[in-house]
Amino acid sequence: MSYSIDPALGRVITQQFPAAKSAGSFFPLSGLTGQTGKVVIGERVLLARHQHPVNIIPGVDRRREYHILRKLSGSGLGPAVYGFADRWLLLGWQPGEVLSPQQFLQQLDALVPLIARLHSHSLSGYRLSLLRLLEQYWLLSHPARRHCGWLRALRRLQQQGEPKPLRLALLHMDIHAGNVISSQQLSGREAAVKSDETLADNASETFTGSQTLRLIDWEYASDGDVALELAAIVAGNGLHGQQQAQLTAAYAAAQRLDPALLARQMQRWQPWLKLLMASWYELRWQQTQEETFFTLAAQAWQQLLSE
Repeated sequence: MSYSIDPALGRVITQQFPAAKSAGSFFPLSGLTGQTGKVVIGERVLLARHQHPVNIIPGVDRRREYHILRKLSGSGLGPAVYGFADRWLLLGWQPGEVLSPQQFLQQLDALVPLIARLHSHSLSGYRLSLLRLLEQYWLLSHPARRHCGWLRALRRLQQQGEPKPLRLALLHMDIHAGNVISSQQLSGREAAVKSDETLADNASETFTGSQTLRLIDWEYASDGDVALELAAIVAGNGLHGQQQAQLTAAYAAAQRLDPALLARQMQRWQPWLKLLMASWYELRWQQTQEETFFTLAAQAWQQLLSE
């Protein structure tokens, strides 16, 4: 189902594409942190991402996302960036099919070059503080839902302090099946005739046979420890021991790191990520009252407090 375009978004579109005569249509996409939609104006397809003024999610900032993607412009590591104003971020559309969880696990080795390429890019200047995010989740939550187990876990991490980064890099920080898309690889002739604008619309990508894998949804991107990114992939995708070892070994080889040292650093981040995930589910349930978030929050708290 399509909707008319929000007037504020329409102004951003008009600024970037003055020749656009059609009113266009907005097609909402399933998303967890804000109003995101596919915008179709004639033959042009765009992605619009909105910063919700009330339901704040710690770590999500469309202005920061805009500046980071601008820094990635021309590197092939991000989508085309067209503008940001009135809480709307306007990007190029990324064609392709979202990976299923099973496909994601099957593509672990293929994802490593993509991640390593991102981590080799220059820093964005936006440093991630996981401790500050956790404190913000606590403050934004309803007082009646703040339990002593949550407070104990938060205070324990406050006393420990964040692990010293093994290697600082620009991170995506939301790599899971829903944020990796696959599309058909172009032949040499087809690629040669693509315009510069079309090529700029590509997200971070890696080639796997006849397919191209790309990362999408950069709203949590910032500078942090490479081990944190890998630990987040493990935690967020339910990787078991063998899959975690596979990912760690492949990344360590690609980045010339000691795999044992990398594995230990990833383990140091796990308590932080467990509390982050539980806090995220909890806040999203409080904001949306969706039963799915309530169930996920309950499961996350149970796992966290039983350790």
